[in-house]
Amino acid sequence: QVQLVESGGGLVQAGGSLRLSCEASGRTFSSYAMGWFRQASGKEREFVAVITWSGSSTIYADSVKGRFTISRDNAKNTVYLQMNSLKPEDTAVYYCNQGAYMSGKYYPDNYWGQGTQVTVSS
Repeated sequence: QVQLVESGGGLVQAGGSLRLSCEASGRTFSSYAMGWFRQASGKEREFVAVITWSGSSTIYADSVKGRFTISRDNAKNTVYLQMNSLKPEDTAVYYCNQGAYMSGKYYPDNYWGQGTQVTVSS
């Protein structure tokens, strides 16, 4: 049974930083690409970042490029999202996901954690 557990969210002022973590279990962590998504209130879930199984490649949404950094530790079955220079528009529930990364595109699996709330005040 695949489980994804996100943590690290909270309330932060604009310009501040947070580091999200997602611990995965249930299948071989290092075999999968890992992605971060977010969903703001009243909006659809949107892609934030993805990292390949080895960590050698990353892709970011234009809205977070240069501010967010995705990384992973395969020994700890954990993926991270370092978020700097946070803006009020980054406010959302953040979710991690396991999936496949092929030919420059991420294909998320249907496993999602409970998410972690990030709130950025102005």
